[in-house]
Formats: sequence, C-alpha cells, structure tokens
Amino acid sequence: MPVSARDLTLEHFRWISGHADVWAVFRDARALAAVVTGLVEPFRGEGITAVCGIEARGFLLGGAAAVELGVGFVPVRKGEGLFPGDKVARQSSPDYRGLCHTLRLQRSSLGPGDRVVLVDDWIETGSQAAAVRSMVEECGSVWVGCSVIVDQLPGAPQYPLGTVRGIVTAQDLPSPLRRENPDHSDRGV
Repeated sequence: MPVSARDLTLEHFRWISGHADVWAVFRDARALAAVVTGLVEPFRGEGITAVCGIEARGFLLGGAAAVELGVGFVPVRKGEGLFPGDKVARQSSPDYRGLCHTLRLQRSSLGPGDRVVLVDDWIETGSQAAAVRSMVEECGSVWVGCSVIVDQLPGAPQYPLGTVRGIVTAQDLPSPLRRENPDHSDRGV
C-alpha cells in the first residue's frame, strides 16, 4: 500500500537546534516523489501553465512540480543575485522574523494566458506569496494559488492568496515544545 505524502512528510520532519527541518524529504526518493505529487494534486485540473518557486527550496520543489505537471518553471530570486533581463520586483511585507525581502522574476517568463501556482516548503505569514502574486498579476497572468509542504497560515486571512493547499499543517507536526529554542527555520513564503 502506498504511503501518503502527509505520512512521509511527518516521518521525515524534525527539529534541529530549534529549527524546523524538511531537508530529509529531499534525500529520500520515495518521500520526495510523494511530496511533489502531493503538492501538484490539488491543482492538477486547474489548467496550470507555469509553476513559480522562490529561492531556494522553492526552486527544488517548484522545478519538480513543474515537471510533474508538464509545464514550465518560473524562478523567483531573492536579493540582488545575477538574473538577466527585464524584471518585475516587489518588496515583501515582514516575514515571521520581521524581515522584508526583495523578490524578482523575469518579466518575459509570464504573460497573458498563463495560469500560475506557487510551490514552496512552508507558508507562515504569506508575505512572500503575496508579493509573488502581485508580480504574476503585473505580468498579466492568472494567479491560481499556493501549494506548500507545511501550511502555518492563521485561519481566516488566506483570501489575498487565493487557494492555499498544504500537505500538513503546523499543528500536525511534532510538538514545538521539543525545540531547543523558539526560533523557526528559514522558511519560505
């Protein structure tokens, strides 16, 4: 009997030095395949034409999700690293650590007629996802939603992000009381 993406995520999740760690999923081919399938399944019938992913885990998960859906991948870079061509850029609202990030995507990578989903490992405040949505819409594309491994958004304020699907919620994870300190991981969206 196949093991679910949820079960494999929980099996591979751990706290290390007080930080949430999902990297073990990437090392196990079965877990990675199940997680990628779990990320795309809610959006399979939505006519997705592109998957966005934010640097760094979003590049890995988003690229794999794009292959699974048979569509292209659109990278969203943080900071000032090399990224040729005309870009759309946004400053995110503060994340869970109070940091704002400059996010960029190549303008030519999206256009009218594209239907886009953002894929990442974790969503807590939605600040980066909201910035990506704004850039996607500036390119004339349709924002369909987000798919993440761990959804930690508070209940109601998901409406600006559209559909948000998580393989697990933060409440599903082992008790954070087992952490050595109260900091979080370097989570994505």
